[in-house]
Amino acid sequence: MFPYFFILFTILPVIELAVLLKVGAYIGVSNTLLFIILTGITGAILARLEGFATLYKIQQSLREGRMPTEEMLDGVMILIGGILLLTPGFITDIFGFILLIPLSRSLIKFGLRKKFYHMLNGNESVSNQANPDKDYQDFEDAEFH
Repeated sequence: MFPYFFILFTILPVIELAVLLKVGAYIGVSNTLLFIILTGITGAILARLEGFATLYKIQQSLREGRMPTEEMLDGVMILIGGILLLTPGFITDIFGFILLIPLSRSLIKFGLRKKFYHMLNGNESVSNQANPDKDYQDFEDAEFH
């Protein structure tokens, strides 16, 4: 987990700064600042719209008696996307917009579902193996008085 935080808080800002400087040199400082402000505003509006749509879907699922797991995952992705869009920088803006677009969110959810499925199945096959040398008694086999 530490390497991810290291990348997130040290390497990504350095790359963002380098990209901002390159873009600023190419299109000008004022245009770069304007672009950053516009992506922040656009991201906030889009995150708000997507968030309200997802909230409606969550309420609909609850009314139908279903657990809104897909909708909750959408909500988390929209929140992260909105935060990324409010963070100044072009790389975070790209990832933020990717998380706010429903089609790309569906693809990401598919990948996450596949990864979690393999993680869970891998752990189950290891943890469910019989251990002939066990020195403990199964809960079901224990006698209670």
